[in-house]
Amino acid sequence: MTGHKAPLVKAFLEPDSETFSYVVYDRPGGQAVVIDPVLGFDYAAGRTRTDSAQKLLDFVREQRLTVPWVLETHAHADHLSAAPFLRELLGAKIGIGEQITEVQAIFRDVFELEATFLPDGSQFDRLFADGDTLEVGELNIRVMHTPGHTPADLTYVINEQAAFVGDTLFMPDVGTARCDFPGGSASRLYQSIQRLLALPESTDIHVCHDYPKPGRDHRHGTTVAEQRQHNIHVRDGIDEASFVRMRQERDATLGMPRLILPAIQVNIRAGQMPPADEQGKVFLKIPIDRL
Repeated sequence: MTGHKAPLVKAFLEPDSETFSYVVYDRPGGQAVVIDPVLGFDYAAGRTRTDSAQKLLDFVREQRLTVPWVLETHAHADHLSAAPFLRELLGAKIGIGEQITEVQAIFRDVFELEATFLPDGSQFDRLFADGDTLEVGELNIRVMHTPGHTPADLTYVINEQAAFVGDTLFMPDVGTARCDFPGGSASRLYQSIQRLLALPESTDIHVCHDYPKPGRDHRHGTTVAEQRQHNIHVRDGIDEASFVRMRQERDATLGMPRLILPAIQVNIRAGQMPPADEQGKVFLKIPIDRL
């Protein structure tokens, strides 16, 4: 027994990027955190929208929740973060892993960002290290550094019963995250996943994305036991060398995510847009032949 009751979890699917965001709370009228909120982005028009994040906000208000934290599992490459939208309306702080500084340094050079952009993580309210804990009402949140997909990926283990793993693991029939972005490592991902699979088998695992094959609907929840038995990439009995070989061969066939260029340069800023120019206009950069 952990001494904690299971957290209450409300999942929200953003269908364009097939992203799951979460409101995790201790009780109605109590305390909550939001994990990986999505800002909609129409690439062709260059327009943002907040309809997905508004659904989270409406649920928070319906349940009369206080939200002191918005938690990012990593700097996402497939959607823009809505963390600033929620911070403004809820007064929440934004947290991410301390290795975000490595990701910022890499992409500051890729995008040749303005001199005032510092790769020091100061854009976020808190940088979490492996083993850090956060108390939010009756939620005990333990931070696990689970790199591989990026250097900065985190898993948030809440009340020792539910793990929010970001892009590290997918549903068992989908497998695991790619590792070919700058700073990624298939070997580190395998080691991170072994830490996750060493959690009690009853631990719930909540994924950030699901890409279901024909015949089933989107799912966000699985368990350590289900992953160990059925994950097509890292079930029990698959060693590191075999996983790394599979992951590298598979990643070589994948195209870049549709929103990686706008998403990364926004998400390394904690979801903020780049500074406006002298006319008050905001622009994102599209580097040519850099990724």
